[in-house]
Amino acid sequence: MNSHLFDKSVYEARRRRLKEQLGKGVIILLGNEESSMNYKDNLYPFRQDSSFLYFFGLDKPGLAGIIDIDNDQDLIYGRDLTMDEIVWTGPQPSLAEQAAGAGIVQTRDIGELTRDIASVRGTGRTLHFLPPYRPENVLKLSGWLGVGPGSMKQHASVPLIKAVVEQRSIKSAEEIEQIEEAVNTTAAMHLAAITGARDGMTEAQLAGGLQGIAISGGGNLAFPTILTVNGQVLHNHYGPTVMKEGRIAICDAGAENAMRYAGDMTRTFPVGKKFTSLQREMYDVVLGAQEAAIAALRPGVLFRDVHALAAEKLMEGLKEAGVAKGDPAAAVAAGAHTVVFQCGLGHMMGLDVHDMEDLGEEYVGYTETLKKSKEFGWKSLRLARELEAGFVVTIEPGLYFIPELMDQYRAEGKFKDFINYDKLEAFRSFGGIRIEDDLLVTESGSRILGKPLIKKAVEIEGLRG
Repeated sequence: MNSHLFDKSVYEARRRRLKEQLGKGVIILLGNEESSMNYKDNLYPFRQDSSFLYFFGLDKPGLAGIIDIDNDQDLIYGRDLTMDEIVWTGPQPSLAEQAAGAGIVQTRDIGELTRDIASVRGTGRTLHFLPPYRPENVLKLSGWLGVGPGSMKQHASVPLIKAVVEQRSIKSAEEIEQIEEAVNTTAAMHLAAITGARDGMTEAQLAGGLQGIAISGGGNLAFPTILTVNGQVLHNHYGPTVMKEGRIAICDAGAENAMRYAGDMTRTFPVGKKFTSLQREMYDVVLGAQEAAIAALRPGVLFRDVHALAAEKLMEGLKEAGVAKGDPAAAVAAGAHTVVFQCGLGHMMGLDVHDMEDLGEEYVGYTETLKKSKEFGWKSLRLARELEAGFVVTIEPGLYFIPELMDQYRAEGKFKDFINYDKLEAFRSFGGIRIEDDLLVTESGSRILGKPLIKKAVEIEGLRG
């Protein structure tokens, strides 16, 4: 059991505000259960639901929280350990003791939850719940509500989703402190990757040591590590591929700290001591795009526009290299940048590395008036909405030279006014480059979170030497 908590007043204030936001009804927030790997008692590492953590704080399986707005009551349902369980786990604080740490004075046995939900429904009161993503919680809600599992998400409470997104989007000072702790561990992981890469080792050999750093930092990985010399594949996780001098490696990795806050950074480095001249040229293009995007961050700016700015900077750099042509802004407007930049510039980050993604991008990254594009490249932009002070976002532009996509675009005659396909041929075996940092949007701009991590090409080469 993870017993790390903020002061109970933090959770009390969050729940009080949630009641004010919704006004009436009963909110149920389900914690997660243990999940078995290959047999019942061989378990995956437990990960609590992030919204349950946000409002109730308790990081253990088998819990549910009720916020009764109408009667101004907060309850946690769970159970205490049996002696058979204590034999294996050792003594643990009681449910009531744990709940008190989050400002909860009423606890009930989890077996009473079905009856209490039936009582709420029987009086005609609204039961608010978030869209479930774990199958066991889908089945619980299905049984309580008499709704088929396949349509459960459609019955989730949109007012609750919007209220949770409104709260969790703005990070408090306490949260920023936790995020920076996770980012600092993340930076240590990346330093180990940059300094540890060697010709002839596999991606897995290098990636294996990074999880040890995350665990030593008090938590674990925030997501499965992406470490590959085939960086043109956007989420190519490490494997048995042998890393060879002359190639460049992308490491996209992050730590989650003891309180489950995430870090998420990316660095690209040569497997040998130096970048080749072409690798160095493209690296500087990506770094320039990232620096321009970071400089543009401030409250009131649409993140969609920051994405477009980064894409324009990438096209400017490719034009200088002879790969692109024409007006960079016009190229981006036409979608020509997607031949090399197929994903979004970044995302929200907090208790989830892709913060609140389970609640729906249409609520987290978009608004009722700003809708997600269906166009290739743009449809992968997780965040587009207007930035606010207190947002934590990633900025991660990249260049991804995907031979299959290059061939398709050329065969279809797409973007001939903006792409020099003959020049692009030189990049068929190039791979990819991505540079990523985590930023807090402030009242006047932004700041990079955590201790500085080197990212200039000369600095990277200095560590590789």
